[in-house]
Amino acid sequence: MVALNELLKSFVTQSQNILGENLVGIYLHGSAAMGCYNEKKSDIDLLVVVQDGVPDHIKHRFMDMVVELNTYAPPKGIELSIVKRGVCSPFVYPTPFELHFSVTHLEWYQTNPLDYIEKMQGTDKDLAAHFTIIYHRGKCLYGKDIKDVFGAVSKEDYFDSIWGDIEKAETEIMDHPIYMILNLCRVLAYKKEGLILSKKEGGKWGICNVPERYQALIAQALDEYVSDKSTEWDENKAREFAAYMITQIRN
Repeated sequence: MVALNELLKSFVTQSQNILGENLVGIYLHGSAAMGCYNEKKSDIDLLVVVQDGVPDHIKHRFMDMVVELNTYAPPKGIELSIVKRGVCSPFVYPTPFELHFSVTHLEWYQTNPLDYIEKMQGTDKDLAAHFTIIYHRGKCLYGKDIKDVFGAVSKEDYFDSIWGDIEKAETEIMDHPIYMILNLCRVLAYKKEGLILSKKEGGKWGICNVPERYQALIAQALDEYVSDKSTEWDENKAREFAAYMITQIRN
């Protein structure tokens, strides 16, 4: 594993070499852009904007580069999408993408790269959330300034995007309790106050704004999120919390 800044520099340099004049910009979002990056628990969230479509042979070169760099990344790895500039402003939802990568798809690419490149394209509702973070709090690593490339995402599209992450919280909270608890907090913070928060900031908001009976649960999630701790969860309390938060968000 190499330092985040060194990995990002290498990604930018190699992306320039591969994509050439088609490259509009490279943008960092997620925890690394919002000051709560934890190399043991965070992924590296990137968005690459191109002017025109990317030919398959260029996608292959790009993916080989990403997979190689991913070996030096933290355990959760690199997550990125390539999109055309034309879908950024005015913003298109659901958002078309040219290529996507995360560690979830690593084995697919390694075993059948041609199939991956042919099929890994379409639309992704998650991009509305990523674009919103970039627009308000992202970092330009290379290329055109954020406000020159991205238009604002409507409240309706952003909420639809983040709702998809938590709508099944009542049944799924114990699958990923830290992620779900902190995400529920930041979604409610957006619904109530229009705040665009990281998971860490969402947890802190929750402790101040959610009923006292759930504060210890949120504090536990925050503690594990920023440290190497692993503790047992009160499943009944977690499911009760999820039901309460979903009701509040729907209202």
